[in-house]
Amino acid sequence: MNLKFPCYRICFLFLSILITGLACRQKMAGEKQVRLYNEPHRPQYHFSPPAKWMNDPNGMVYYEGEYHLFYQYYPDGNTWGPMHWGHAVSEDMVKWKHLPIALFPDPLGYIFSGSAVVDWKNTSGLGKDGRPAMVAIYTYHSPESEKSGSNTFQNQGIAYSLDKGRTWQKYEGNPVLKNPGIRDFRDPKVIWHEASQTWMMALAVKDKISFYTSTNLLQWKHSADFNPPWAAYGGVWECPDFFPLKTPTGAEKWVLLVSINPGAPNGGSGTQYFIGNFDGKRFRTETNEIKWLDYGADNYAGVTWSDVPKTDGRRLFIGWMSNWTYAQIVPTEVWRSAMTVPRALELQERDGQYSLVSKPVRELQVLRSKVVQVKSSRINLPSDCLDIELSAVATDFKLTFSNEKGEKVILEKKGDEITFDRSRSGIAAFSSDFKQIHRAPAQNLVIKNIRVFLDRSSMEFFFNDGALAVTELVFPNSPYTLLETEGIVEKGTLYPLRSVWEGK
Repeated sequence: MNLKFPCYRICFLFLSILITGLACRQKMAGEKQVRLYNEPHRPQYHFSPPAKWMNDPNGMVYYEGEYHLFYQYYPDGNTWGPMHWGHAVSEDMVKWKHLPIALFPDPLGYIFSGSAVVDWKNTSGLGKDGRPAMVAIYTYHSPESEKSGSNTFQNQGIAYSLDKGRTWQKYEGNPVLKNPGIRDFRDPKVIWHEASQTWMMALAVKDKISFYTSTNLLQWKHSADFNPPWAAYGGVWECPDFFPLKTPTGAEKWVLLVSINPGAPNGGSGTQYFIGNFDGKRFRTETNEIKWLDYGADNYAGVTWSDVPKTDGRRLFIGWMSNWTYAQIVPTEVWRSAMTVPRALELQERDGQYSLVSKPVRELQVLRSKVVQVKSSRINLPSDCLDIELSAVATDFKLTFSNEKGEKVILEKKGDEITFDRSRSGIAAFSSDFKQIHRAPAQNLVIKNIRVFLDRSSMEFFFNDGALAVTELVFPNSPYTLLETEGIVEKGTLYPLRSVWEGK
C-alpha cells in the first residue's frame, strides 16, 4: 500500500481550497455590500457616504467626463469631528463611485469647506507636461489656535492634483490667504472671471461676503464686501457660491448663494440668494427682499459644479440634505447624512422680478424602472423610491403619505401658504424642532404641477417645474404605501426608481 499522496493531488486540493475560499470571500463581500447600502433609512438614489459622518458638499468640479463631489467628512465617527475631504466621482451625477479620502488634516488644521477648479491656463504654474492642475481651495481651521483665544484660526490653503483628482499635493506655500483677524473667515468659492481674465473668490466673513481677486490662485487681493442691510442675518454666513446665469431673454445676471445658520425660514440652517450684476470686483444686487433657494428644512450649504462644458450649458447644483438643528442626532448609525438630488438652476422672470428655479436633472430618468399610471385620489405606492408627477386642479390641495402603522406626512396648500407636517411621520422624538410644521409662501404661484422625489428618508417637492422647492427628511418605521390626494387631478404618473448602489 502506497501511503504517499501524489504531488499533483496535493496541488489540486490546495487549488480547490483556495478557489472555494476566494468564492466564499467574494460572496461575503457581496452580501456585506448589499447590507452596507440597505440599512434602515439608507437613501437608495441620493448620495451618501459608505459610513460615518458627512456634511457640506465641497470642491465640485467637472473634468474629463467625471463629476467630482468632495464633501466634509469625519471617517472616525457618525457626528461632526476633525474634517477631511471625502471624495466620489460620477459620469452622470446619479451613480457614484466612492474614492479614497482626498484631503486629510495636517499641522495647519482641519480641512473645512471650499471649492475646486481646473487651471486650464496654468496661471498657478502647478500644471505639468501640458496637463492642467485641478486645484482645490479650502479653509484651514486650526483647533489649537482657536482654543488659545486667537481670532486668526481660519486661513485659506490650496492643494493640487495632476491625475484627475486621485492624489493630491498640498501647496508648500500654504496658507495662500491669511486671516486679517476675523473669527469666521472661511469657505472660499473660486471661479474664473472670463471678462477680466482673473480668478475671483467669494469668502464668507462672519456676516458678509468678501470678494478677492487673483491672477494665479496663489496671491489674493481684497476687492469688495457684500452685506445689504435687509438680508437675513439670523446666524453666521457661510458656504457662498457665485456664478452667472442667462435670463430668459439672454441677458447675463449674477447669482450669489449664501448659506446661513441659524436663521432659515423654518428654523436652523438654510440658503438665501441674491441676483444682480458684477463688474469683476464688486457685486450689486437688484433686489431688496430675502429670497430662499429652498423652503424646506433640509437643503443646506449647496453649491454648483465648476468647469461644466459649455456644450452642456447648465448650472448644476447639489446640497447637503440635513439641518444643523438635528443633523447629529437623526436616527441613523452606520452612515449619517445624504445629498439632495442634483438640480439645474435657472433664472425665471415674473412680475418684473428674477428668481431662481431648481429643476431635478434629466439624468435622474435613467433610474426609472417602469411607468405606473394612476387614476384615483387613493394611490397605492409600489415602492419606497419614487419619482411622482401630479397635476393640480384646484387652488388649494393636499397630499397625505401614510403607512400601515398610522404614520403619515401631510403637504397642504391653503391660500398663499404651503405647509408640511411631519410630526407624525415616524421616528421624530429625537428633536422637538424636527416635529415642527414647516411653512412656505406659495409666492402667488398658480400651481399647476407637482413633482415629488420620495426616497427612504427624504421627500423633495418641486412645484411648477421647480419655481418653488421644498426638501424634507422623514424617518418612517416602514415605507409609506398610500398617497391620498385632494384638489389634484385624479390621474398621475409614478416611476419606481432603481437603487444606485452596487449589488442592489
